[in-house]
Amino acid sequence: MMGVFIIKSEIKNGKLFIYLSGRIDSGNSQNIEREIIDIIDKAGNIPLVFDAEALEYISSAGLRIILRLKKKEPDISFINVSLYVYDVLETTGFTEIMTVEKAYRVVSVDGCEEIGRGSNGTIYRLNRDMVVKVYRNADALEDIRHEREVARLALILGIPTAISYDVVRVGDSYGSVFELLNARSFSEIIAQEPDKIDWCVNEYVSMLKKIHSTTVPEGTLPDMKKIALSWASFLRDYLPKSSSTKLISLVEAVPANDHMIHGDYHTKNLELQNDEVLLIDMDTLAVGDPIFELASMFNAFIGFHELDHENVKRFQGFDFETSTEFWKKVLRLYLGTDNESKLKEVEDKARIIGYTRLIRRIIRRNVTSSAKEKKELEYHTAQLISLLDKYDSLVFSPNEIIVEADVSKLDDILDFINAHLQKTSCLPKERMQIAVAAEEIFVNIANYAYAPSKGNASVRVEVSQKPVTVTLTFIDNGKPYDPLKKADPDITLPANERPIGGLGIFMVKKTMDDVNYEYADGKNILRLKKNI
Repeated sequence: MMGVFIIKSEIKNGKLFIYLSGRIDSGNSQNIEREIIDIIDKAGNIPLVFDAEALEYISSAGLRIILRLKKKEPDISFINVSLYVYDVLETTGFTEIMTVEKAYRVVSVDGCEEIGRGSNGTIYRLNRDMVVKVYRNADALEDIRHEREVARLALILGIPTAISYDVVRVGDSYGSVFELLNARSFSEIIAQEPDKIDWCVNEYVSMLKKIHSTTVPEGTLPDMKKIALSWASFLRDYLPKSSSTKLISLVEAVPANDHMIHGDYHTKNLELQNDEVLLIDMDTLAVGDPIFELASMFNAFIGFHELDHENVKRFQGFDFETSTEFWKKVLRLYLGTDNESKLKEVEDKARIIGYTRLIRRIIRRNVTSSAKEKKELEYHTAQLISLLDKYDSLVFSPNEIIVEADVSKLDDILDFINAHLQKTSCLPKERMQIAVAAEEIFVNIANYAYAPSKGNASVRVEVSQKPVTVTLTFIDNGKPYDPLKKADPDITLPANERPIGGLGIFMVKKTMDDVNYEYADGKNILRLKKNI
């Protein structure tokens, strides 16, 4: 009878792996047990994993070895167990007292079409019915378990997705198999049918809003803010101290958010199957503020490819111009505005997180000796430092715009306010009164808040119903100044006795239904309310 021998043992990822082959029976069990115990003693107290891919036979003598080891070393598991050996372990109850994983069928992706690529793996089409996601991590079973769990959670919460129905071996790693009958990725649709880009944008944003409106039970998904904070902290030694401090404080200040984000949301991860749009590659699901999602989207469509436009062709399947067009259209539709200042503000904030991740990625890959990578590192770092000087918050709202406090930005402010007024029953007279009030306040901020320096101003527009009211909130970080303390001009005086100026704030108070000022957290905050 053929005996068992240990092919090898190794310590990997903090675990002791022992590889078995042949048979464990009454004739050789004592020698095998001594050899295993000797290996365990030398390795120390770490989890033990038996790889039984080549184990052909096990009798009750072998089971007694396992039971004794289990009592002595509680953290034991078996992987790659053949169907016969698994049946023995299951029949005798061993699958109830330890982790026992069946051997996985082996598939090859040689010559298969690549239909998706994410941070943790690549998706290939095996045939017209099936695709397989191959993980980069060779010890990916825990990753696969996590992705299957979060995909089920997403499906329960109403996000249409494909659930893996099988796990396979692919080369030195593992893969999850999905049924995607005749499915086409959005990348493929855009590349092959460019006239459908607007349809893809609409469906893409519709799914994105569905994801971001989905509340996730506490503790079931990772917190993206914590992950982003680890990226920011990593750069502490690679940025000027003031920049790294600012970056960390910006991420820390992002409010907690229990809504879902995908984390790797690009056009290769949306599939059209039988007129149904499915979201795939779910291992990056998390909860957090939408700015983290937009940052990964910016990288997928722009950031990774800014200095190498051919790269997007390799990744997405379409050119950089199309990628940029798609990103701009998505941002407009998602935010519900064509205001360029608002779009730039949100894109800039996404770039801050996006560049943080790109810089960390280059440094961790230790490829900065490459001329190409060095150039990218220098570019991303310079962009990040410049952006950090411009913003005091990463939070954005479709109802708020941040611009430089300069008179040249007045038209942006008025256009932004007017876009929101179009959604109300505001009469022409009321529109004019609101516009005049907004101009007076913004020009006042532009001329005096930061003089002689420069700074930003934000304007928030809130519309409430029943009764309909419009509230404008102006915020700046300039010198403390309460304009309401200024005395009203005497409008009964004849023209030759009246001083020039002083009418702006007076008109604001006369035409608005409520005006109030406060200075809080180093900010001037002025609210104007108009009843419609």
